[in-house]
This record gives sequence, C-alpha cells and structure tokens, in this order.
Amino acid sequence: MAHTTNPLDQPIGLPVDGWSPRARPGPEPMTGRFCRVEPLKVDGHLPQLWAALQHDAEGRNWTYSNDPPPTSRDDFAGRLAGMARSPDPLFHAIVDPATDAAVGWAAFMRIDPANGVIEIGTIHFTELLKRTPAGTEALYLMMRRAFDELGYRRLEWKCDALNQPSRAAALRYGFTFEGIFRQALVYKGRNRDTAWYAILDSEWPAIKAGFEVWLAPENFDGHDQQRASLAACRVSQTEAAP
Repeated sequence: MAHTTNPLDQPIGLPVDGWSPRARPGPEPMTGRFCRVEPLKVDGHLPQLWAALQHDAEGRNWTYSNDPPPTSRDDFAGRLAGMARSPDPLFHAIVDPATDAAVGWAAFMRIDPANGVIEIGTIHFTELLKRTPAGTEALYLMMRRAFDELGYRRLEWKCDALNQPSRAAALRYGFTFEGIFRQALVYKGRNRDTAWYAILDSEWPAIKAGFEVWLAPENFDGHDQQRASLAACRVSQTEAAP
C-alpha cells in the first residue's frame, strides 16, 4: 500500500493535492449508441418496464434483490414512484433507443461527495436487456459520469456473495474484488455475505479505453454480436499502453 511517513516516522496515506468535494450526479441523460440512461420517471417508464418484467415469469431476476417480485402493476407502480423520488439511490432507466422503451434500471447510490466515493447498484436488467450491448454500454456511461464528468476517486460494486452472475459482471466490467463482508445484511429473512468490488480513478483510463474499443462499431457484426470480448479489448489496451 502506497504511503509516506510523518515527522514521527509513522506511515500515513499519500496526500491528495487540491481535493475538494465532488458534485452529486445530476439529471442529465447519458446517451450512447445502444442505449440512453435517463432519470427514472413513473409517467414515462412505468408501462414499458412493467411490460418488460413480464418476460421473467419465474421471478428469477428478483432472487438477489432486496424486494420480492411485484404482485401487480399497481404494486410495481407504487415501488417505482418511491424509486423515482429517491435521491440516494438515484435511479435511472435504461432505454432502448430503437423502441424508445425502458428495459431496465440502475442507480447511483451510497453517494459520498466529501470523499469522492460512489456506487452503482440496485441494477435490474430485464430479459430484454440481458446479454445485449446496451447493458454493457449503460454501465460504461454511468462509470464515465462518475469518473470523467464528476471526478470521483472510487466507484464501488457490491452484491450477495452467492450471486455469481453479478460477481462475474463486476470482473467483466473491470472492477477489482476486495473481499467478503460476512453477515453484512439480513434480507428476505436470510443472511447475506456481501462481495465488494471497486475501480479507482487511477485504474479508470485503461478500463475506459477497453470499453471504447469494445463499443466501437467495427467490433460488432450486422446482428450486434461482438467480435472481441470486453476482457480481450481491455487487455489489448493495457498491452498497448506505454
């Protein structure tokens, strides 16, 4: 761990020159080639999201959520209204520009402007968003806002340690595994050990370069199927760095 020493010869953290608290994320939409990420609104997104949720008849996508699957459209509308009002988590809809329909959501949360720490979480990719370039691009756009636009120092990702798809996604996106917080939560009447992941601002440029190579039009065929994986694109940029 990098450090310096004080006049008492004790190790202390490196100085953070010119640091000032960061701004909180604002309401401006984030627009990419495959998706648009915009503030969640009941009037604009409820019908589309409710329709998208119907593709998960078993409720498989809710297993690791703090909430159970909604029991009705009215139940979901009430939840969505609370999500739209929340300042933290700050929820965003993920919109397919081809249909202008919301197909999932994600949030900035545990927003800590004083220390420059922010988390992306409470992610719900419906079956219409899973395994699509739009899902990856949505996370890239949120990461870019946190680091490039707002200047945060640390971006976090946390999930149930038993949620293997989420843990694999964190690594795919370039997060580093930092450990397990044992018995961190009780939800749905059961224990949750929480897996922690993070990206630091110093790591972001290489990770960003990998995303941009992956998202480039030439990396996709006529059916939006990738030619090279995100991991391979990230490695290629790391190897090319001076």
